[in-house]
Amino acid sequence: MSTQVHATLTADQVEQISSDLDEPDWLLETRLEAFEALESLDMPDVIRTPGRDWTNLDALDYEALVDPLDRAQEKDRVEAEGVDVMDWQTALDEHGELIEEHFGSVVDPQRNYLTALSTALFSAGTVVYVPEGVAAEDVKIRTRMNSRSLFNYTLVIAEESASVTILERQSVGDDAKPADEGRYYSGVVEASAAENARIQYGALQNLTEETYNFQVKRGHAATYGTVDWIDGNIGSRLTKTSVETRLLGDGAESKIVGAFFGHGDQHFDLGSRVWHEAEHTTADLVTRGVLDEHARSVYEGVQDVGREAWDTNSYQRENTLMLSDDSEADASPKLIINNHDTEASHSATVGQVDAEDLFYMTQRGVPPRLARNMLVEGFFVPVLEEVAVDELRDDLEDEIAARLRT
Repeated sequence: MSTQVHATLTADQVEQISSDLDEPDWLLETRLEAFEALESLDMPDVIRTPGRDWTNLDALDYEALVDPLDRAQEKDRVEAEGVDVMDWQTALDEHGELIEEHFGSVVDPQRNYLTALSTALFSAGTVVYVPEGVAAEDVKIRTRMNSRSLFNYTLVIAEESASVTILERQSVGDDAKPADEGRYYSGVVEASAAENARIQYGALQNLTEETYNFQVKRGHAATYGTVDWIDGNIGSRLTKTSVETRLLGDGAESKIVGAFFGHGDQHFDLGSRVWHEAEHTTADLVTRGVLDEHARSVYEGVQDVGREAWDTNSYQRENTLMLSDDSEADASPKLIINNHDTEASHSATVGQVDAEDLFYMTQRGVPPRLARNMLVEGFFVPVLEEVAVDELRDDLEDEIAARLRT
């Protein structure tokens, strides 16, 4: 375990962050407990394939990357009718008991070293509260980091029979200070869907390629509840992300859609996981990515069906397209089945642009580079069709097209 941050981080710094945000005692106590736990916690598990650990989180120089008290940022929030979209201080003032009930109930603050670090240091917070029966779309959150490091936290609470669609974007701001050692972005998202509630959360990460990015997105779905994730990764130097849903109630559902495009020496370590813990639950995990130049990716998808999860439906597919002989990719889809009344499948492919398709197009007058780009855009179509948020789908298409032009 790395203690490069813990060696220089102090309880006084944690207390100052909490004081600056005018937080209640219970939250300061949670922060300090996470800080104290750093000594004993391990780094997050990384994806392993036979003979290889794909990502070395211990190798990062966290002391150089993380400045606990430098948290310059810009945060834009767009509300929808009937929904409260609040900064951290406002949420604590208006819904303090609700925040105390839900904070840390989905993502354990001491899950591992990096989540504990996030709990101790987060300052860029947003709470989305959807009251019972409210149906809302077009909630938007944009985070621009202007500091060397930024710890972002998003809490989504949808009460019974409520629904909400959220689009969150992360980038580095135009006013960001130079960071020769690199940057560090940490994002934690907790989503809690009550009975018959629906949360659809879409994220587009387009951080600069000097940024190391760690994110955990996790949802709980109660009876007939739905938590859907759309996870787009275009930027960063290194990304370690986990997108997860626990299906806790009968009839609960989840869809996890992922898209990524790496070039240069970018590295993506991507995990999707769903736990079926009740009857008649359904999950669908769909990921597609493209790698060019020396980029690397590893994907792990896990469908975990519990003993009491009768009549389960769980599907998974992951496809990676290689544009360069120097890029690397691996995929590790997994099924953990503890109930025989289950319909489940998984698949993963890694391949290159089809030579026959490319030959067909060039023989009909399409320039080779344009033909390749058209095939790449076509490769993404099946996953983009799964993106129900129109604005996010358009953004992803634009980012893919821009990447193909570089």
